[in-house]
Amino acid sequence: MQADVIVVGLGAMGSAAAWQLARRGARVLGIDRHAPPHDRGSSHGLTRVTREAVGEGEAYAPLVRRSHAIWRELEAALAGDPTLPFEGPLMTRTGVLVIGPAGSNTAFVARTRAVAQVCSVPHEALTATELRRRWPQFHIDDGEAGCFEPGGGVVYPERCIAAQLAMARRAGAQLLTDEPVQAVEREGGAWRVTTARGTHHAAQVLVTAGAWLPGLAAAHGLPWARELRVLRQVLHWLKPEPGHEADFEAGRCPTFIVTRGERYEDTFYGMPLVDGSGGVKVGTEQFEHDTTPETVTRDVSAAETAALVERLVRPRLSGLSSQALRGSVCLYTMAADGRFRIGETMPGLRWVSACSGHGFKHSAALGEALAERVLQGRSAIDLTPFMD
Repeated sequence: MQADVIVVGLGAMGSAAAWQLARRGARVLGIDRHAPPHDRGSSHGLTRVTREAVGEGEAYAPLVRRSHAIWRELEAALAGDPTLPFEGPLMTRTGVLVIGPAGSNTAFVARTRAVAQVCSVPHEALTATELRRRWPQFHIDDGEAGCFEPGGGVVYPERCIAAQLAMARRAGAQLLTDEPVQAVEREGGAWRVTTARGTHHAAQVLVTAGAWLPGLAAAHGLPWARELRVLRQVLHWLKPEPGHEADFEAGRCPTFIVTRGERYEDTFYGMPLVDGSGGVKVGTEQFEHDTTPETVTRDVSAAETAALVERLVRPRLSGLSSQALRGSVCLYTMAADGRFRIGETMPGLRWVSACSGHGFKHSAALGEALAERVLQGRSAIDLTPFMD
């Protein structure tokens, strides 16, 4: 097939970019090795945290704000569509509560407040006493404080991807699934993309392949490709204890991030009962053990759940049992400094990674900005902090 732009990988970033390119009139071919939305990469797990007060840095805040607007636009455009494979909203505002040490100017709660102030994000700075009064299910130490963002909440990754792919098809995009890309090569003044089933050509290629990007990039001299690490992360859905179900319903429990300090080992996050699973989704992060999409252990063991509950959940929350209703594994593609990475090794060949574990809440706007750069050479949102 001949296209204007080929998008390789149709997860969070790729589905957004394919739709935004197609709606602007480009001939788009999207290709994915699986059938998105799927659970083989990074863009699944029923819910993802979304917050404008992004403690990772103020450069991300415009992306989240615009993503929220795009998801609301999508909800309106697709309301009542019987052809969609899902029901329900793309985003739910539950509020986001960040809890951490009160005295440090570098701790995550302090950085979250700082971004909220600089970017004019509505928020509340809360003392330990105020936290205990409003959310008694959390165990709060005297030396802790909080930042509550009422406009934050959760997005539903599978729904968002399905919605954007549906809109991409409506705008004329051709989407090929269950078709692994084997090579991206220069051919004259254009690009040839070879898959397991055929060959396709385009003036430009956008590679948004997540955990599979390092392998594709190896042959193209992408300077930061070698630093990328693929990391296994585990998600757990814990059943509330009898009589405590209401404590974890939206309205009584916000989406939360709880940390004891700067170490990732001391941090966990969770969402209230909004995804229909009957469980409170909780997770933490690990950055020690690398993996690959082909070799990762995808089962979640009972021992992994028990360790999380005993080490982090039980000391900080009342009312959750150790019974996991379900578990899931997702993949982080991490840059060394935790930034996003956007690069162009040759004219017309762009690489987008890594999401570094906090990409989904930005993905709708990043897809739009990438489409603008591909077609116009510039974007309304500044992407230079992420470009190498």
